[in-house]
Amino acid sequence: MKITQSRFGITPDGIEADLFTLSNDNQITVKITNYGAIITSIETPDKNGVIAKINCGFDKLETYLSPEYLGSYPYFGCICGRVCNRIGEGKFILDGKNYSLAVNNGPNHLHGGLVGYDRRIFTTEMIETDEKIGIKLSYLSPDMEEGYPGNLKVTCTYTLANNNELTIEYGAETDQTTIVNLTNHTYFNLTGGKNQILDHELELPAKTFTESVGAIPTGKILSVKGTPFDFLSKKKLGKDIEPLPDGYDLNFVLDNPDSSLVYAGCLSEETSGRKVEVHTTQPGIQLYTGFWIPELTIDGQKKFGQFSGVALETQHYPDSINKPEFPSVKLEPGQKFYEKTAYTFGTE
Repeated sequence: MKITQSRFGITPDGIEADLFTLSNDNQITVKITNYGAIITSIETPDKNGVIAKINCGFDKLETYLSPEYLGSYPYFGCICGRVCNRIGEGKFILDGKNYSLAVNNGPNHLHGGLVGYDRRIFTTEMIETDEKIGIKLSYLSPDMEEGYPGNLKVTCTYTLANNNELTIEYGAETDQTTIVNLTNHTYFNLTGGKNQILDHELELPAKTFTESVGAIPTGKILSVKGTPFDFLSKKKLGKDIEPLPDGYDLNFVLDNPDSSLVYAGCLSEETSGRKVEVHTTQPGIQLYTGFWIPELTIDGQKKFGQFSGVALETQHYPDSINKPEFPSVKLEPGQKFYEKTAYTFGTE
């Protein structure tokens, strides 16, 4: 196993961003930048040993900063926070105090606001042991950044092992009561970007989902039975997608009340034979089939566009702070926030 560090680019503020390349002994390579804690590249072999990039991402920092990309921003590969997903109308009450956040997704707050963790520079610490290699990324989110209370120390640790497991561990501590919900927003395309993801097959163990209106949960937990949201048996993403005008973009409930590391799903693709298994300590997983991914022209070539990637975002449920019946996203001083998600790559 090997880890290397190189220069990735310069931010508009003149800060240098680095790129860390993690390679294991089985031809799996993961690239991560400390700008937004973004996974820029995941390369894995298919069933014939042909290596390809299986995620949506860019080779240059300048592409992540480009107006074309940010204009219809799909959050490729980044860490979303302080609170990922949506908060209804950007409003919540915490310890009797009203808070108002930026409204940046229709009438709602999305993925931490106008400048979330996805666009911050993290400090770095490389990890090298006999069992794994990785990078620990740290960021101090100051009190009232994007409207959130409390100074929050955030860490995100990526490690790669020879069992082909990419692990993401999130940590956070605060000096006053706040809310935290962190996820990674990697989009997978197991064909190496050759085709859309509608022929990918997905299995999710979730028997229920959070009913939503306008992408905000109503508070009701409904059964997947008899709905397009039933992935209890493996099926193609495109099989039941037609009644959904924007494709899938929904939080599924994982049976995980004690925050243990549980099986959260498996994405596979027949022609390549590739698969990705997901395990997590989180209570939910958002399935998003990338309806709003923009088509971009990069180095003269048209890339990405609608259904070019699928995101499997492990998380607490959207709008949890306004739904007391949902698993809590509150973090108190003295408490330690910790969540873990593992993606295991292989072939069938």
